[in-house]
Amino acid sequence: MAGPGKRVHGPLAGVRVVELAGIGPGPFAAMLLADLGADVVRVDRPGGSGLAIDPAFDVTNRNKRSVILDLKTADGAARALDLVERADVLVEGYRPGVAERLGVGPGPCHARNPALVYARMTGWGQDGPLARRAGHDIAYIAITGTLGMFGGPDEPPVVPANLFGDYAGGALYLVVGVLAALHHARVHGEGQVVDAAIVDGTAHLSAMIHGMLAAGAWQDRRGANLLDGGCPFYGTYATSDGGHMAVGPLEQRFYDEFAALLGLGEVADARKDPGRWGELRAAVAARFKERTRAEWTALFEGSDACVAPVLSLREAPAHPHLAARGTFTDHGGIVQPAPAPRFSRTPTEVRGGPARPGAHTAEVAGDWDVPGLAPATPPAPPEDQETTYR
Repeated sequence: MAGPGKRVHGPLAGVRVVELAGIGPGPFAAMLLADLGADVVRVDRPGGSGLAIDPAFDVTNRNKRSVILDLKTADGAARALDLVERADVLVEGYRPGVAERLGVGPGPCHARNPALVYARMTGWGQDGPLARRAGHDIAYIAITGTLGMFGGPDEPPVVPANLFGDYAGGALYLVVGVLAALHHARVHGEGQVVDAAIVDGTAHLSAMIHGMLAAGAWQDRRGANLLDGGCPFYGTYATSDGGHMAVGPLEQRFYDEFAALLGLGEVADARKDPGRWGELRAAVAARFKERTRAEWTALFEGSDACVAPVLSLREAPAHPHLAARGTFTDHGGIVQPAPAPRFSRTPTEVRGGPARPGAHTAEVAGDWDVPGLAPATPPAPPEDQETTYR
């Protein structure tokens, strides 16, 4: 992976990251750092993380290496600190106070490595009334006001999988924090703690909406706004074969092309009158129900009408545009998103499949000059979830 003499691509080549194994946004953030070329060593615990997936298919552990350490023992914590001493970044997703109890909190880590970027991933954050409570993505985005934006006006909020909180508001903000703190450490020689909370990142994602709300350009209710499904020319419509088309011609010139190709006729003028949006929505829905998804896709192909078919996860990799760009890749028989974004001088790639727990102990011991790394221990029953960011 990233040992002596092994060529690694990516702008973070040469950066060493210790990931204390957890579930959710922490592993995803570490995967992104690994995709960018960092040498990520995942410290797995005996028995695994408790995630109900075969490690061979856990794509969030690609491009990493794994060692097994029992941090509940003095020797395990000591070996983890040996790794930390040689690292640039540590990523942990425990509840507040757990890393400190295990002896691998910011204090001991910075004592061994003052320039270390200590990145903490939680749902609620390191402080506040809810900091020590359990939670999941849905609760984090609920209290930020963002979950309440998804769905129809007369329906309960729609859950956007766990992409919005865990990965957009959580993992991506953690990576932004790591890169900023890493830059500071490289310039000033001092590390720091990055407190990445899903509630903070998710709230930050809604910055534009809050500006619109203050300006009176956004109603604080579902399905009543330009970008939340309230607008008939920004939404999804069913086709005759049960598929769906996504429609988004917000600008007038794009809308005119959309209306002409769809064959809306005079009802197209209802765009300018929100009082007639119900009439326009009914007309658009009726037209889309007349043909299949494939037929509408062919009709709108090559136009600027801002219309696209709604594809499933299995269909997406075969879309001509995504296939041409290599947006997805097949590595080890697993079709998965390719690393993103792209770089002109330091290209990235999927260098290795999901790291099996403990598979690289000897290799990491040599590459990182930590000869005391314990060999992989036999699997034990998974620990409770107290030591994850949940």
